[in-house]
Amino acid sequence: AAQPEVVFHLAAQPLVRRSYAAPLDTFAINVIGTANVLEALRNTPSVKAVVVVTSDKCYANDESSVAYREGDPLGGKDPYSASKACAELVCEAYRRSFFQNPTNPIALATARAGNVIGGGDWSHDRIMADAVRAFASGEALCVRNPSSVRPWQHVLEPIAGYLMLAERLCRDGQQFSGAWNFGPNDDANVQVSALADQAARQWSNGARWQAQNSNGDAPEAHLLRIDSTKARQLLGWKPVLSLDDSIRLTIEWYRHALSSPDTDMYDETRAQIRAYSDKLLSRPETRPPL
Repeated sequence: AAQPEVVFHLAAQPLVRRSYAAPLDTFAINVIGTANVLEALRNTPSVKAVVVVTSDKCYANDESSVAYREGDPLGGKDPYSASKACAELVCEAYRRSFFQNPTNPIALATARAGNVIGGGDWSHDRIMADAVRAFASGEALCVRNPSSVRPWQHVLEPIAGYLMLAERLCRDGQQFSGAWNFGPNDDANVQVSALADQAARQWSNGARWQAQNSNGDAPEAHLLRIDSTKARQLLGWKPVLSLDDSIRLTIEWYRHALSSPDTDMYDETRAQIRAYSDKLLSRPETRPPL
């Protein structure tokens, strides 16, 4: 009924630990859900471009120090990671089988972002949301895997990349179809303990964290890094926020949200987006369609 020209598919069961408790739901949502969306788009003639957001965890992670590139093997030892690898395969099948139709082509790309932080995420087992709940109640944040390394970035960074990618898909079609990584600068690939340290400093007021034994029946990868050279060279996308800036913006959002039960976060969110856009557009080499 909407007859869209551009579609962003971000819906998912996005939690690794929940995928152990609900594997069938995870596969149904992340794999069959993606197929349902693509099938609907196949029968919607107005659609010109599609960006399907999967995950940096779709790679067959061998715990090496090498950052993964888009052409590296897919896989997943946990249900969540495996479901995202499967979603990538579903997208590739639809791209090759249906979306290259010369009479009605659809440019389809998948996007694999690093670990995002930012205001508005209240999910459990998310480091910043858990930190805010603990700090606000005067309790210590419990960190399961403090030595694990992740590619941390503010959520607005990959969103800017998704918009740039969608623009190029509309303009250049099949040339920009395929997989794309959107990860942070190298100095934001840090241990969970480093993120917890910075979050506690930003919160202040005696905020602290403590190590907690990891749940052995829900193991997660220890080391994960992704290489975003493709997006930097072909899209002109590049992160503009430091890790410290990303944590500060996140903490500021939550502090504002918790300041009053009646707080409307719409204006605060728009203000952060505007400030980010201004910073992004001030760099001549990075001008996304914001």
